[in-house]
Amino acid sequence: MISNSEMIRIRRQMQRRIRDVVAERRRARQMEPAGGEMSGDGADVRPPVDPSLTAQL
Repeated sequence: MISNSEMIRIRRQMQRRIRDVVAERRRARQMEPAGGEMSGDGADVRPPVDPSLTAQL
């Protein structure tokens, strides 16, 4: 059985980890350019492939 103080310690540790992840994701969102790939329009952002470079089957 976990003691009350151990439960409090675990809960605080979990809250700290969640706070760190939220802050990291917030920083990542601020770093990406406006209208980034997460716009949801489904557009393919990869450059077109030159057909002469593809393998012939």
